[in-house]
Amino acid sequence: MPKQKTHRGSAKRFKRTGNGGLKRHHSKTSHMFANKSQKQKRKLRKSAMVSSGDMKRIRQQLAKW
Repeated sequence: MPKQKTHRGSAKRFKRTGNGGLKRHHSKTSHMFANKSQKQKRKLRKSAMVSSGDMKRIRQQLAKW
């Protein structure tokens, strides 16, 4: 059986944390900033964790983890 390949799109979007979690970036950060409040823009800059419901699917895409 061949080896499972890493999904390259997912590999560029997710990073592994020290405890084995997955870090992700927020969406809605590329344009239309005049409609967003300063508080919203500030919170979107920070990274977030992948939810537990998505964790299994994303780990399968990232075959090396």
